[in-house]
Amino acid sequence: MPTKDPAQDLVARDAAVCWHPYTQHGLEDAPLAVTGARGATLTLADGREVLDAISSWWAVLHGHGEPRVAEAMAAQALRLDHVLFAGATHEGAVRLAERLVELSPTGLERVFFSDDGSTAVEVALKIVVQWWQHKQQPGRRVFLALEGAYHGDTFGAMSIGDPDPFFLPFAPLCFEAARAKPDLAAITAKLDELGQRAAGVIIEPLVQGAAGMLMQTPEFLRDLRAVCTERGLPLIADEVMTGFGRTGALFACDVAGIAPDLMCLAKGLTGGATPMSVTLARAEHFDAFLSQDRGDAFFHGHTFTAHPIGCAAALASLDLVLERDVPARLEAIGARIHAHLAAELDPAHTTDLRQRGGIVAFDLVAPATKNSSGEATGYLAGDPAALRRRAIELGVLLRPLGNVLYAMPPACTTDAEADRIAAAMVALASG
Repeated sequence: MPTKDPAQDLVARDAAVCWHPYTQHGLEDAPLAVTGARGATLTLADGREVLDAISSWWAVLHGHGEPRVAEAMAAQALRLDHVLFAGATHEGAVRLAERLVELSPTGLERVFFSDDGSTAVEVALKIVVQWWQHKQQPGRRVFLALEGAYHGDTFGAMSIGDPDPFFLPFAPLCFEAARAKPDLAAITAKLDELGQRAAGVIIEPLVQGAAGMLMQTPEFLRDLRAVCTERGLPLIADEVMTGFGRTGALFACDVAGIAPDLMCLAKGLTGGATPMSVTLARAEHFDAFLSQDRGDAFFHGHTFTAHPIGCAAALASLDLVLERDVPARLEAIGARIHAHLAAELDPAHTTDLRQRGGIVAFDLVAPATKNSSGEATGYLAGDPAALRRRAIELGVLLRPLGNVLYAMPPACTTDAEADRIAAAMVALASG
């Protein structure tokens, strides 16, 4: 009797019961059957090995199977696996909060734990809205975000994100938000228009990820910080993707030398080993909720808020970030890939090669499909499924954003692996 092919069997079983994120099951290829991972390499059920050039959705910081993180999680699970964080505390949460306050930009003194990037953003928005109410300015409830912004998939995060193409079906249920181009004059004009309705500004500092790895200058961030300060508006830095070294510094805000009023962290917080996120806020935000009235409390929480295993992973990951100078290593990886691309890409097929830290991207000049607005741009442009398929054939996992091809590998990536990633990107750009 013939033995079942393990890869085909896993994919067939998946097709019967699973619903994958950001996947059009009517069009896309079957998912990769992954059986293991170590370092920058994924092992497939059919025996192939593939370089994870996108850090598995930007989360895996040090590499897959990092022993120090795994050992910390295992030891913590045997000591204290979980305890509620309402009315209880534990050593790991306090130590992690202390370290994040120590390492984050000046003035961020309180740490609110949650589960993922979207909920970290949700927490920041809710803190600001209720903070304004405590300050007797309840009319301030419209946030300003950048065009093309993506901050997550929960309803608050969707509201401040650009609705096309991800959130159009939910637009009627989202609250009002304002958007502007990443241009100081446009932002100032929009804030003038909002007047006393403006609640704050939220930004993905230096790099807008899902928008196509669009990059800003540190000068722009400094100017934006000044505008928010002048108007007394909280600046929220969504560093879910950019945090922990991705932009060449511990935080993107550090590159610009600014301190936001709230900062959202996730993904690399635990090295990508387990879900966890935090929202850091200033003391003035925390203090505004102090009251003898229970109704003035911040009513937000999650079952696994500050879960001990996640805290142990995050503490181990932070140790590695500092010991190994992960920001510098990611910068070196990005520079190496960028150098290869600058020398080898055909300008007839590509444009706007860019790099920030360990993130490298360029746009493909190719026929593109139209998105729901009739434009041949954005996430729905081009044929990313075909590009992903070709990249896998070359032994590299890439996930293009429409016609934008990018790489964001983990810090363990060797020079030889970085060269392979660059070679695959050149091959895809060449057709």
